[in-house]
Amino acid sequence: VKMAQYYSKKPKLGTDSAEGAANMAEGNADRQLLAQLTNEDGEATGAPFELPANITPKQLQLLANAVLEHDHDDPQPYTFFVNQQEIIETLSAIVAQQQINPETVIPIVYQPQAVFRVRGISQCSATIPGHADNIVDAYFSPDGRNLATGSGDKTVRFWDVSTMTPKKTCKGHKHWVQCIAWSPDGVYVASGGRDNEVRIWNAETAQQFGKPLIGHKSYITWLAWQPLHLAKQGKCTLVASSSKDGRVKIWDLLKGRAVISLAQHTKGVTCIKWGGSDLLYTASQDTTIKVWRASDGVLCRTLDGHAHWVNSLSLSTEYVLRTGPFDERGNYDGDIVACAKQRYEAVTRGQDEKLVSASEDNTLYLWNPVTDKKPVTRMTGHQKGINFVLYSPDGRLIVSASFDKSAKLWDGKTGQFLQTFRAHVGPVYRCTWGPDSRLLITASEDSTIKLWNVKSHKLLKDLPGHEGSVFAVDWAPNGELVASGGADKTLKIWRH
Repeated sequence: VKMAQYYSKKPKLGTDSAEGAANMAEGNADRQLLAQLTNEDGEATGAPFELPANITPKQLQLLANAVLEHDHDDPQPYTFFVNQQEIIETLSAIVAQQQINPETVIPIVYQPQAVFRVRGISQCSATIPGHADNIVDAYFSPDGRNLATGSGDKTVRFWDVSTMTPKKTCKGHKHWVQCIAWSPDGVYVASGGRDNEVRIWNAETAQQFGKPLIGHKSYITWLAWQPLHLAKQGKCTLVASSSKDGRVKIWDLLKGRAVISLAQHTKGVTCIKWGGSDLLYTASQDTTIKVWRASDGVLCRTLDGHAHWVNSLSLSTEYVLRTGPFDERGNYDGDIVACAKQRYEAVTRGQDEKLVSASEDNTLYLWNPVTDKKPVTRMTGHQKGINFVLYSPDGRLIVSASFDKSAKLWDGKTGQFLQTFRAHVGPVYRCTWGPDSRLLITASEDSTIKLWNVKSHKLLKDLPGHEGSVFAVDWAPNGELVASGGADKTLKIWRH
């Protein structure tokens, strides 16, 4: 039976689909292998069926779309894995490579890929001066249409990405701005400074919202907004800050003060994440990660394992929490909180979020922090401390950036090492993912950013242009632009 016929019949799950699969490429293979399609959670889809040994990913794609009854005018792209190894050429090649007994049932795991495709960047379309000191943080808004930066010149700036010009400058901090964060609804930007203060800016008017949030006794290290789907008032009004003073505070914008203060770390807190199940995750120079209930500040558990400072955290749900209700085009339809909740639930599929931690001890740990204080695995390979770690938008991969001048790719579920990206000649400070999880950018002290193909692990583009270290890089959630900034005080916008 030809593929087209198989498609048009759209067999139901069960024996019909097994027969359809068995006949799919009849006469086209010397031998048959018994296979079972399973989803990422290990659940079998339909009954096992015989497949030609030389079946290709393209043919598997048609098969999966037929078995899962997708509209053949709008097929869902998939990648296929056997024992966590992707099928690149044929099923028989994997069977031979892994020395699998061909008489057994071979589980083939299918992973849905992003339907949309992001084009890689290839050129710098604007170099915009404006800041008078290092640019230390740069982030696009959740819809990808606006951009904010924080700098050592004590200001936060908003930029017009359509005209490539400075929009507004926000003055108020009395010392360097250390970090910035957009609220998931795109209404506010929070900034934390070396003046120990948190300030909130209205993204539309660039005016300060309320008074400075004062209470920390040392500089602010990180900021995290409450996920939009948890917001009670239908908008973002709670933001958490971490500080070198070892404390974490949750601020209520409407009250203009801290409503919860968390003080059980014994050294500076370096990073903070606000999870989708309303837990706060805090990483510290005391080598621990603590998990708190954000609603009342109760300490749930302490995650021990690292032997040195914990520098960075990332959640498997991070991207969907960052982008709130907005789809890949920067739009949403309906109630903003309901849209955010729907997107979050589509990503988690009833599973708990995972957390990855990166440390000065050269290692990463993978955790199931919602339920367990024991790590899933310890991830080793870097030769020096790890600056930064980030989950891919689809939550399937992790990238880590290190002082050893490399970035490494890991499996987001198991923590298994996959690949090293080597090309930089200085420490790698930051990474950012393309919204479709197929491309990756690294930023380094060597004054370059580099574009990588995640699947082939190849360097696609070396992008020099900065005249000093690149501290900040971000890919717009709508996929169109990349922004970078660093020691040369200029903002660069990159596009295809």
